[in-house]
Amino acid sequence: MSEARKVDLTRIRPYGDILDDGAVQLSFTLPVPAGPEAQEAAKQLVRKMGLDEPVVSYMHDLGVGYTFFVVFGKCTHTVDFTTIEVPRAEVRVMSFEECNRTIREHIGRKITVVGAATGTDAHTVGLDAIMNMKGYNGAYGLERYPEIVAINMGSQVPNEKLVAKAIETNADAILVSQVVTQRNVHIPNLTQLVELVEAEGLRDRVVLICGGPRITHELAAELGYDAGFGPGTLPSEVASFIVQEMVRRGLK
Repeated sequence: MSEARKVDLTRIRPYGDILDDGAVQLSFTLPVPAGPEAQEAAKQLVRKMGLDEPVVSYMHDLGVGYTFFVVFGKCTHTVDFTTIEVPRAEVRVMSFEECNRTIREHIGRKITVVGAATGTDAHTVGLDAIMNMKGYNGAYGLERYPEIVAINMGSQVPNEKLVAKAIETNADAILVSQVVTQRNVHIPNLTQLVELVEAEGLRDRVVLICGGPRITHELAAELGYDAGFGPGTLPSEVASFIVQEMVRRGLK
């Protein structure tokens, strides 16, 4: 019998060398100078995190009283995987052909999608994966869809400029990419965009979507978006959601 069949999904924990050994690797920085005392501090901290048998495998002096650590330990906690429910955007992923056909048959015109990495965010890898013609992981980007006019505004776009472009092009959907999330800077930025869209009276006639490494559908919904997509999302998922949401809301 393979190890996969021996897994008890009601009590899973990390796997390292042997199934259910609880092996975990952590990396972190402490504001103390490197040395035996710093190493012991790292081990004590890891024990307080609930990990047994901590081993400092790497310690590097970063200078000015800071030290970086890589520590191994064994997790003592388990999770019941069978009880987990994750809110996600409800979408039936359509093929490239079906998506375009649905637009023609149920909307009756080309739809316009405007996307940008807003605020101070200069990262466009995720946005480009969805918007650019070449797409991502074998799925065509929105620029490739003959029934979609995709406008990629790039990075560091002020929310005001994105909304203005949506008004200018009579956009049907607005995509926002947020990769920079230090100190939760993405929260006020995403919130401001929703407020601007509502202030311009656009909310009822646009599909509003955000995405990024720390974006979940649950967070997006709380902030007022129609959907939120995380890492690994395919362009076909986003296109399908936009089209199905427009059809559901009767937007033509």
